[in-house]
Amino acid sequence: MAANITEEFAIYLSAKSPNTSDLLSRLNSPSRVGEKTLRDLWEMTDVSANDFADEVSRFYRLPRVALPQLLAAASLVGRFSRRFVRETQVFPYETPSGALRLAVADPNDGAAVRAAEIVLGGPVAVEIASYEDIDTVLNERLGEDEADASEAGEASLARADDDVESLRDLASGAPVVRAVNDLLEKASELRATDIHIEPFRSGLVIRMRVDGLLRPVPTPAGALPQALISRIKILAGLNIAERRLPQDGAARLKVARSDLDMRVATMPTQHGESAVIRLLPRDRGLLEIEKLGLSDADETIINRLLALPHGMIVVTGPTGSGKTTTLATMLTILNESTRKILTIEDPVEYEIHGVNQSQIRPQIGLTFSTALRAFVRQDPDVIMVGEVRDAETAHIAVHAALTGHLVLTTLHTETAAAAVPRLLDLGVEGFLLKSTLRAVLAQRLVRILCDRCKVKHPLRASDLTADPRYAALGFTIGDTVHEPHGCERCGGTGYRGRTGVFEMIEMIGPVRDLIKSDTDSGTIEQAAIKAGATTMIDDAIAKCRAGVTSAAEVLRVTTVR
Repeated sequence: MAANITEEFAIYLSAKSPNTSDLLSRLNSPSRVGEKTLRDLWEMTDVSANDFADEVSRFYRLPRVALPQLLAAASLVGRFSRRFVRETQVFPYETPSGALRLAVADPNDGAAVRAAEIVLGGPVAVEIASYEDIDTVLNERLGEDEADASEAGEASLARADDDVESLRDLASGAPVVRAVNDLLEKASELRATDIHIEPFRSGLVIRMRVDGLLRPVPTPAGALPQALISRIKILAGLNIAERRLPQDGAARLKVARSDLDMRVATMPTQHGESAVIRLLPRDRGLLEIEKLGLSDADETIINRLLALPHGMIVVTGPTGSGKTTTLATMLTILNESTRKILTIEDPVEYEIHGVNQSQIRPQIGLTFSTALRAFVRQDPDVIMVGEVRDAETAHIAVHAALTGHLVLTTLHTETAAAAVPRLLDLGVEGFLLKSTLRAVLAQRLVRILCDRCKVKHPLRASDLTADPRYAALGFTIGDTVHEPHGCERCGGTGYRGRTGVFEMIEMIGPVRDLIKSDTDSGTIEQAAIKAGATTMIDDAIAKCRAGVTSAAEVLRVTTVR
């Protein structure tokens, strides 16, 4: 029944906004299986969390409660388990008159309401709050991790330092299991992509990478470093007895109603083992080119190039610049029943239904180059190579593009223009590259200013004098910029989420003619700009002027040339 009500709300929301006219068809697409929730619906729209909650309130005819009211209310979350309120996204509280209230983001979850009534011992009145507001108030009220591990557990670890079975038992104990689960839930709440667990002489340090920057978080109380690391190694299927060598593993978990693919890498250090956990949500929804941050002109070029039957498209940028997401989005566009798509990646980060994806395994000889050789015998239409790292891979990729395949790949270069000299340096002949290379897309990720707290600021002469960033980016007196401020929604940082800044060079006309062994990247870049290409810094400045990001963020990830 809930799924039908959700579909009715999708129809209602589509009628309210022309930008959501295809919600119902997307909600019921073959790639979305299982129960459909309002959160699924919200994540497919560009509607803000507050506006979405307003529409839910109107449609279901339920009272709307805002964040200030929730923060001021008498919380009853202490009567519930942390896991219950996190997974069901509810906030129970009591009014001054003693009435019981339950703030929910999805009123279709009748089981959560009934459970709350059982725990509270009476009927509760349901109210609507946004997903973000409930996250904020739960973070506020649940507080830091519980410090409830016993001294006996610590003594047991000291005695069993070299006893693997005892260590395994301790790592499977309730305090350690709860500490790791709470750590993963915290990462999910913060939308973290990585968890860094690092032992030092003074104790364990835990940091999470949120929107590209590391953020310290409190260390779970009651779990000693060795037990915590051992628990993570058990989840990832690693050998807890081996502490002298690096190890890699993976696991699939359900955290706060979300499915996560977890990749773990451990490394021995001076004070014990460190671990880095990469978190890859499996329910990130459909990858859409509109959400990458491409300009209209670049998006048009990408769509046109993806319609070509063969050739090579290269995406460049440093590690963590969003190249994999861009390639996965391109594959989603190409993913039709009439095409066979093969990928070789390290690792497979996005699982795309209908695409044959493989992960390299150098220890058994499965590298990018060996996989590529096998791919051309599999009758593919599209080939995606995670990265061109060596001359052999580059040669096979270029020849695959030459023989009728569309090849997508990445390179580590500073700019789009630098990809051409790099491929030539890897030994690719200039005439082959001229025939196959269709375009190079370079990108970085900038943090998006929080819509709730960003501050509009018209520039004065004193601003340009006091802060040289504005002059460096070409701003003048009277221009309007936006600056971060900080609020509950963004965790006080002033930023929430990231978007891409791009530069694209399409290999046509005079730009293609420059592909030869003695051409440098500067010459190619100048020719591309004359042909109408936009540089990365120009794209970043345009996003800064539009209030998407700040001047400081632009200068953090790009270089003014």
